[in-house]
Amino acid sequence: MTSRFVAVLAGSEVATPPGADPEEFRLAVLEDTYEVVAGLEFVTPVLALTAPDAEAEAITWPGTEIVRTTGLRPLLDTLADLGADQAAVVAHDAPDLPPLLLGKLFRSLGGGEIAICPAKGGGLVALAARLPAPTWLEAVDLDTADAPRRLRAAAARPGAVRSGPGWHRLRTPADLSFLDPGLEGWDNTRILLGGA
Repeated sequence: MTSRFVAVLAGSEVATPPGADPEEFRLAVLEDTYEVVAGLEFVTPVLALTAPDAEAEAITWPGTEIVRTTGLRPLLDTLADLGADQAAVVAHDAPDLPPLLLGKLFRSLGGGEIAICPAKGGGLVALAARLPAPTWLEAVDLDTADAPRRLRAAAARPGAVRSGPGWHRLRTPADLSFLDPGLEGWDNTRILLGGA
């Protein structure tokens, strides 16, 4: 059976609504994104940190692997070392990401080496890869504005990069309008937004 890992790559930047504490809101968004990942069946959840972050570690469920990384490619290498055959990396600021979109990324790896969920406004919400990650996956991270184009240009063959449906991240206050009150989940973020 294929061993699948999904890592939430914690970040320090997130859209903060007026009047909210930036650190409290960052942790709420991160926790909601992590809950999406931790709730998936047949995957191992991971929290990836680029710097010491005890508050972020405290939101994880018991037994969650916590790793340090310097970026997307090193993180995929670490997940391979942990035993993953396939892995996805999810941006920290996608609290209402439908789990179905992550499932579609893994299904897309049947024909591609990498599968991406593009972000509105540029960059990626998530990237999944068969491991070990291809050598041409370099110099791109989830915040690279033209990541889909760069990945396709670098790919060793046509069709190596598969794209699933896009989604949104909360990078600017205007992005908060993308949150759908009708979607389940994102409870911590919802509370801080006043029950929107």
